[in-house]
Amino acid sequence: MKKVLLLLLFVTVSNSYAQDPKNLFSYIAPSDSRIQYTGRINFSNPNAPIFYWPGTYAKAKFQGTSLLIQLEDEKGENFYNVFIDDSLTHPTIIDCDSNIKDYTVAENLQDGEHTVWLFRRTEGFSGPTTFLGFVLDVDKKLLPLPPKPKRKIEFYGDSITCGMGNECEDDEEDDDNSKHNNFLAYGAITARNLNAEYHCIARSGIGLMISWFELTMPDYYYRLDPSDVTSRWDFSRWIPDVVVLNLFQNDSWLIDRLDPRPGETEIVAAYMEFLQTIRQHYPEAHIFCTLGSMDATRAGSPWPGYITSAAEKFRRENNDEKIYTYFFEFDGWSKHPRVRHHRKNADELTAFIKEKMDW
Repeated sequence: MKKVLLLLLFVTVSNSYAQDPKNLFSYIAPSDSRIQYTGRINFSNPNAPIFYWPGTYAKAKFQGTSLLIQLEDEKGENFYNVFIDDSLTHPTIIDCDSNIKDYTVAENLQDGEHTVWLFRRTEGFSGPTTFLGFVLDVDKKLLPLPPKPKRKIEFYGDSITCGMGNECEDDEEDDDNSKHNNFLAYGAITARNLNAEYHCIARSGIGLMISWFELTMPDYYYRLDPSDVTSRWDFSRWIPDVVVLNLFQNDSWLIDRLDPRPGETEIVAAYMEFLQTIRQHYPEAHIFCTLGSMDATRAGSPWPGYITSAAEKFRRENNDEKIYTYFFEFDGWSKHPRVRHHRKNADELTAFIKEKMDW
């Protein structure tokens, strides 16, 4: 039934432009081969792809002086960055409505060739967004983009990796959804630094052993639709060169709620089990086990040591030399990292990955 509704939705939207009596627009369907997509996207209907995860994006090159983007957002809680002509410091921000809507993201451009980058700022609990296409000036079209980057990097993490609250002022709380910007989270910045295609599998509040809700990362990591326990991503569709894990921050806060409370042996074993899960999906990937920069890496914290022990034991028992550890320093900042922290962490991680990968 959902596929039928989406098909009807696409036909209705596309026909509204195709039948425009003044013939003022050119409608570009999402299935156009000149659109580049990145992320865990549901393409069950190629003309109504669904975006779920933070950092999911679409890129295109278009002709003309203006551009509209058609979206349908389930909850009206998502935000997207739109970058025109690679102006990465001055995005147009889409604040989604909970219905089908055309968003004007460019107008009065010089008549010529331009690029657009639609990037999801917000995470999965904000609900899915269906991309319904671009609308260009009459008789204009899309043009081919350069090939995607050859390098691929995937991040698994919690609110830090999502970018929760990173654009909030220092004296603000962290829960303003409009100021969650995955584009300026350390993972996305690192990917751009390394000229790598980027996937982000993260959710605020999640842990490996315990979360602020029922499911943990082992219950979550495999999903195409993060809200559907039966939804499965096909890991063979996209094979990263590098995988970054940044987990255990929430475990460090909540571990005492488990009964019985796990000791070091159980904590190390849980990390190794998830490491093995990732290795089974990506036999050749280089896996970077990180933590921070919140207080799980404060002076005297045992959590970096748990990860170091797990990585060393996994490396030794599996003769696996593609396992590394890196910990972001806790500088006393008590809230979620702001953009300045993410940039610093990204620069550090970029340098470390470059060294290990010889990139």
